[in-house]
Amino acid sequence: MTKFDFSKRDSFGSKIGVIAAAAGSAIGLGNIWRFPYITGENGGAAFLMVYLGLIIFIGIPLMLSEFVIGRRAQRNPYGAFQILKKGQPWYLVGLMGIAGAFLILAFYSTIAGWTLEYLYRSITNGFSGKSPAELSTMFSDFQAGGLWPVMWQVIFMFLTAWIIYRGVRNGIEKYAKILMPLLLLIIIAICIRSVTLEGAGDGLRFLFKPDFSKITSSAILEALGQAFFSLSIGMGTLITYGSYISKKDNLSNTAISVTAADTLISILAGIAIFPAVFAFNINPAEGPALVFITLPGIFEQMAGGYVWSLLFFLLLIIAALTSTISMLEVVVAFLSEELNLSRKQSTIIAALLITILGVFCTLSQGPLDSPFLFGTNLFGVMEYASINLLLPIGGFFIVIFVGWFLGKKNVRDEISNHGTLKAQVFGLFMILVRILAPIAIAMVFLYQLGILG
Repeated sequence: MTKFDFSKRDSFGSKIGVIAAAAGSAIGLGNIWRFPYITGENGGAAFLMVYLGLIIFIGIPLMLSEFVIGRRAQRNPYGAFQILKKGQPWYLVGLMGIAGAFLILAFYSTIAGWTLEYLYRSITNGFSGKSPAELSTMFSDFQAGGLWPVMWQVIFMFLTAWIIYRGVRNGIEKYAKILMPLLLLIIIAICIRSVTLEGAGDGLRFLFKPDFSKITSSAILEALGQAFFSLSIGMGTLITYGSYISKKDNLSNTAISVTAADTLISILAGIAIFPAVFAFNINPAEGPALVFITLPGIFEQMAGGYVWSLLFFLLLIIAALTSTISMLEVVVAFLSEELNLSRKQSTIIAALLITILGVFCTLSQGPLDSPFLFGTNLFGVMEYASINLLLPIGGFFIVIFVGWFLGKKNVRDEISNHGTLKAQVFGLFMILVRILAPIAIAMVFLYQLGILG
């Protein structure tokens, strides 16, 4: 079998494209769906302050580490470790990332499909006149229906595969440049409407006036876990995207820009949601139901709620799509480079396999909702295995690899573009990836397993 021709490997064509695509990878339902309810459950502003600190001291070094590996090797996660440490079992870390992306996309596409359903309900005014209890029943009935959730999931995977099929520059980068500005405009518009509601001030105080008595050890670990999940650390997406970054681009600035964009969207999501929640006397700690049950009820009570509902669920779709694109690209890059398949073949195979597994995940939330392993359905098992096991373990070994095994000179060369850029905080970066980041990730891992906290 002939080998993949790496001289013809696609790449990003501009700095803006790099930032838009990588930010799109990081920005997803974790920012707009998960961050608000996690913040609400952990006291608001104090949690936000802790989260911002962890993003700076843990999130940025983690992201930069993945970029360093990807650009240094210019390969998919598996191939990158093979190139950088040939003959050593580090390639297993790469495989773990690819498996994580595969599994996460399978169940993430289930939730992504829900966003299409709720946009459809918004367009058809399906929330009109519904009480909170009726909205809850509507969501439960939809999940249990089987056919509709599967149909929306398949449509979402088709959209994702179509963009990936078009390539890195003409697919991922092109559409990221369109989708990311649109996402920002929509969330800003929703924020403006939310803060102008009567009683919105209480929501803003909840989000920005810290009460540090609310902070517990479990809240800190929740913040660290959210930072880890939100930035797409450990699932191979950042290594893959890093491999498409030009050798002329500043990796440190890219990591900071992407992290800043990701954090900004999370904060804007809080501004969009909490003022509305407080204005209509909703408990901010509503949990995962906040987006799919509580918010439709709020939109029904708002002037112009039909339009804001449309915009909000369109926002969710865009956020989900930019993330599903990055996850599918991880698997496609692996298949094309390691098995020497064309991008068309790799995209079709990867999308089909993930969709088939995803269909069973979707059905496990409804007609096939029965214990699959340890008393949990298939969706729950895959969510737990990927987020609580594969991602933190992969992230742990990535920072260990960069900090202790890749070689200080190699890391410095990549960050400084072989001495053409100043690496003023390189010493701090190495301390963070060698000591602080591994300890922090290990704590998150033990917390998520229920051992710590």
